[in-house]
Amino acid sequence: MTELQDLVARFQAYLRFEKRYATHTVTAYSTDLQQFQDYITLTYGSLPLAGIAHVHIRSWLAGLMEASIAPKSINRKISTLKSFFKFAIRQGMVKQSPMGKVVSPKVGRRLPEFIDERGMRALEENHSPKAAPDTHLIFTDDLEGQTHRLIFDLLYNTGIRLSELIGLQEKDVDLGHQMIKVLGKGGKERRVPVSGPLCAQIRAYRELRNKELGVETSVLLVHPRSGRPLYPKYVYNMVRNTLTRHQITTISKKSPHVLRHTFATHLTNAGADINAVKELLGHASLAATQVYTHNTIEKLKAVHQQAHPKA
Repeated sequence: MTELQDLVARFQAYLRFEKRYATHTVTAYSTDLQQFQDYITLTYGSLPLAGIAHVHIRSWLAGLMEASIAPKSINRKISTLKSFFKFAIRQGMVKQSPMGKVVSPKVGRRLPEFIDERGMRALEENHSPKAAPDTHLIFTDDLEGQTHRLIFDLLYNTGIRLSELIGLQEKDVDLGHQMIKVLGKGGKERRVPVSGPLCAQIRAYRELRNKELGVETSVLLVHPRSGRPLYPKYVYNMVRNTLTRHQITTISKKSPHVLRHTFATHLTNAGADINAVKELLGHASLAATQVYTHNTIEKLKAVHQQAHPKA
């Protein structure tokens, strides 16, 4: 194992056990570092860690740009290397980070996509007016249909992330106080309110789940056939297929995260305080939440252009 490989392994353990980063975050960091390692080895041979300079990193990044890698992805790789070299300094492996002279490419701000209120209303009413008469129900009454419906309603009504959804424990659901405890990024906990109708839906789901599967479970949501905890790909595919099948056309990317965007956008459009939205989403800083105010501004512009005689 080379010096660089050894430090990368220790850095991964640091992220996982000390920083308590989510598994997919550690995987993303690991992928970035593996790509960087491969480039250094292929291009410069056995270059020692202390010998890596900003020119080597710039050369790698230039190659990524030539390969049409998105600026957002490149910025994430830069962030990974910054964290890695800070760790290397603390470990006494290098005296100075080579990242000081590395400039991040500019990324254009893209507004988050969301489902309009009409589309969400059709999902909530469990009816697709565009579907054929024999398939007008979006969610069926069996365990699979009710599992899918609860997934949708939890994602939209609480704004929780996919990882937070599948990590929900039975003990985290407090129907008496209409709250759920969510374990977010970095192991941070937050409490999110749950509406009365959603509480009733959770109770009905639990009853049906226990009746159909007859298994004890520590997690709230389980696979409707195996009874095992849900996994990310199952939820992702279900959300994508449902939104595609029922012709939700106002978005291009049909993923669980778009329901989180929809939750936040509908709140801000209705005049919710931005700091309250930040707390509900579990954002570390207000800057991450402020992007949703841009959708509100765009909506106001559209109203102005349609209604004002001088627009």
